[in-house]
Amino acid sequence: MSQSWTLAQFRWDDITPAKVDRDLLETVKTAALVEANSADYVTYLRNVFADDDAFKAAADEWGVEEAQHGEALARWATAVDPSFDFPTALARFRAGYQLPLDVSASVRGSRTGELVARCVVESGTCSFYSAIRDRSPDPVLRAICHCIAQDEARHYRLFEDHLNRYLEREPLGLWQRLKIAFGRVDETGDDELSYAYFSANVPEGAEAYSRERCATAYWRRAIKLYQPRHVESAARMILRAARLRLAAPLLRLALSAVWWGMQRRLRRLEAVAR
Repeated sequence: MSQSWTLAQFRWDDITPAKVDRDLLETVKTAALVEANSADYVTYLRNVFADDDAFKAAADEWGVEEAQHGEALARWATAVDPSFDFPTALARFRAGYQLPLDVSASVRGSRTGELVARCVVESGTCSFYSAIRDRSPDPVLRAICHCIAQDEARHYRLFEDHLNRYLEREPLGLWQRLKIAFGRVDETGDDELSYAYFSANVPEGAEAYSRERCATAYWRRAIKLYQPRHVESAARMILRAARLRLAAPLLRLALSAVWWGMQRRLRRLEAVAR
């Protein structure tokens, strides 16, 4: 891997704050914190793959690129909202949300399972930043998210390459792969995104943290960004990571069901927010 872009290439003076609505701004602030927290993920992955020097080197480079994503998003968000104190928000996030860094084995049960989960994460981030890019009225954010989405697609292929290697030495059955893949999708409802939203967007001391309230606020904003093609892209990548091939009619049915489920969830979140 190598960094294919730098912050210097973006035309920061072209940012148009007046075109940016609050929902998009809050979503980007949240994403900036999650991306900037990559160092903890690198530590965790280095613990899990302690004797795999090739993977650890790749994980180190991945972490540098993820941190750059956070830096770019934070710089954009600060330009739109100068009151956004990114270092303070990041410190608050890290104090309230922490990964299990004292482990020596994957929480997925195996290294193969860990790599399936990593592929799922990258499929989600690739589609997420593609969705922001395609919805953003601001040209600079579109350019940033295009670069990030390309990085995430490349990261997916990176983890997939290592997954192929580990499937040969630590085989994992289809049911286990599916369980890990869709279990990782379900984990998007845990504290990471909701606490990042809280840290980035709720003033210090204004209210106590509530996972339910912050998750509702975050997902109501995030889901609105997606179009069917973004969901389809993520679903195809997740199925590929799980090594599950569906016949075309069944795949179309599954994709329609996923899109319907997301829109139903959005309606429920909007109702709660009223």
